[in-house]
Amino acid sequence: MSNLKMKEAALVYLDRSGGLQKFIDDCKYYSDSKQSYAVYRFNILINPSDVVELDPELGNHILHHPLKAAQVFQSVCFVAVKTLSLIGQLQTETQINIVLKLTHLPPLSSYVLDLCEFPFNYASQRFYMMQGIVIAMTTVTRYTRGARFLCSDEACPFSKGFQYIRVHVPGATESATVRNDFLCNLCSSSLQEDRKFRVLGDKQIVEIITTKALHVFQGYSKNQPFRFQTFSIFLRDELVNKMKMGSEYKIIGIPACVKTSQTALCVEANSITLYNPKVPSGISDNFRCLLSLTSNSCWKFTAILANIFASQIVPPGTYNLLKLCLLMSLVQTGDRNKKLEDCLDILIVTSDTLLIDRLLNFSMNLISRGIHHPVSTEVFPTVSRNKYGTGAVSIQAGSALLAKGGICFIGDLASHKKDKLEQLQSVLESRSITAYIPGKKFGEDIDQQMTFPIQCSFWSFVDMDSSSRRNAQKTSTLIGQMDCSSIPVNLVEAFVLLVNCNESSCHPLLPTVQHTLKKATDPEGLLYLASKQFTTEDFEKLLAFAKNLNIEFSLEAERMIHGYYLASRRIRTDSIYGSKLSASALKCLVSLSEAHSRLNLRNKVLKEDVLIAVLLFETSLTLKYGATVFCVAPNALFPFQQYNEEYLEQRDLFLTQCQQQLQQFIATCRPGTPVFSGDAT
Repeated sequence: MSNLKMKEAALVYLDRSGGLQKFIDDCKYYSDSKQSYAVYRFNILINPSDVVELDPELGNHILHHPLKAAQVFQSVCFVAVKTLSLIGQLQTETQINIVLKLTHLPPLSSYVLDLCEFPFNYASQRFYMMQGIVIAMTTVTRYTRGARFLCSDEACPFSKGFQYIRVHVPGATESATVRNDFLCNLCSSSLQEDRKFRVLGDKQIVEIITTKALHVFQGYSKNQPFRFQTFSIFLRDELVNKMKMGSEYKIIGIPACVKTSQTALCVEANSITLYNPKVPSGISDNFRCLLSLTSNSCWKFTAILANIFASQIVPPGTYNLLKLCLLMSLVQTGDRNKKLEDCLDILIVTSDTLLIDRLLNFSMNLISRGIHHPVSTEVFPTVSRNKYGTGAVSIQAGSALLAKGGICFIGDLASHKKDKLEQLQSVLESRSITAYIPGKKFGEDIDQQMTFPIQCSFWSFVDMDSSSRRNAQKTSTLIGQMDCSSIPVNLVEAFVLLVNCNESSCHPLLPTVQHTLKKATDPEGLLYLASKQFTTEDFEKLLAFAKNLNIEFSLEAERMIHGYYLASRRIRTDSIYGSKLSASALKCLVSLSEAHSRLNLRNKVLKEDVLIAVLLFETSLTLKYGATVFCVAPNALFPFQQYNEEYLEQRDLFLTQCQQQLQQFIATCRPGTPVFSGDAT
């Protein structure tokens, strides 16, 4: 009676939810094909909350005994097929394969599977919810979804018809569905598969890590031990290729098996949903007050941000140019359907690699996807044979794909071999990477390849004081040009921003020494008033809010960007090598302008934002190729040392003059105006 009541409740739910009509439509597909199938597969969408409200017992079965619940719906659907004459070829109930697709699970801890927690609670074969980031995936292979078996004794009634149907269930291996040692229940003769009725499906294995495990790749663990382990997710049929490398998902599935030798948990995925973190609603009160006080200027707020940023690592007022670049790169990160060219890659030339490493490591930890690339691992995807013996090839993500929507800090370029640097250059130019799968090596007939978009910004630095670089210095360079002869030229050009941190103005000696001594005596202390007023959490909240702003360009800003690009491209063109500005330079200028507007918490890019973008871009060009007619000083963005109201006013006046010079440069050097041949030197 209990089972009959659940079947009635299942029918009522299907009717009310629209599932019955969808089932009828799916049956029409099978009926129109005029082909006899061994297995007819149907997906039924289930909202557990609605089912529990309708019938608690059925709801409990769905949540805690999903295989038994599927049998209830199987019986209901078989009766519907026979009553309504939906599929004439269908003979037995076992031919119907029902897959219950859950919309969600109750928001209770007992339904969450978290490998960071212990002890685990996955003994029962029921639904759990897990959340994680894809770090590896296999190629798609085939599996047996269903098969028909016949008794080998021709005199047995079960030597015909569809009495023996085997279908894949969560947790089952291939041998559980198709084997040669099955026996007939009636006469005990061996069963033989009718191969022409075998139904195949697609299968893919994806490995994910819990989001908490990212702390391992961010270079710190907050001095707390924790477990780091992957989930292996089996995707089948319509779920294949629905998960992307580096993205974060919520997954509902059934634990399938545990390999104790590797303590690896396998899960049969039932449904997957792309995880979208909540966008912060605002910034801290301290930053809101500062924004109000500096509202009379388009440059003061970001100047103060750069000045006080990372005061835990360097004293305020030092490395301001670099810190401004880092902040602008950080606000251009995010998973918001953004264009790949929005990324701001930074290459730093320095003689103080220890301090720069600390500064970059601190900065990238302010966002959720800051990955400090371990030297012992790969930056880009690698191909290997998968450990489950399914014949598929496994592609491991690497640091760049793991940093999707964030920052990949790859450290010193000298730590990477020549072939890896060439690969990095290709990625910086194309924003994609292709993994090649040689068929001969992995037992396949043909070669394959998979291309992945690279949606992160790269940070790196170069130690110009190393002995190899000192011995390789050029004898002469153009005015303002930096000696980067030890770095492949094309690789330097591929970075959006080249920042020189060897200038004395970047790091005055006395404040840095005092800062180091104070940190040595009081590592946890807040050395400056700015550190107390604007905490690390305040900066995290500011960056999270800024990077989700929707930006549009004012007409003046668009004209200034295009004017500078055309004028600069004309000036930096010669008859031998052509233009030194590629078409991507315009995209870089747009991205820099957007970044400064975001950092100012504005939705519209103004010409003042374009000026900052041009000064940063022109400074990088000067370091790469030398100065031109539009000559920008190395300290143009931060021309003075003192930080007070008077200084900020002086800086605004200076930047206003720079803006006038930029407009004059555009008017003089844009296409259609005469330029002296000597101007290009």
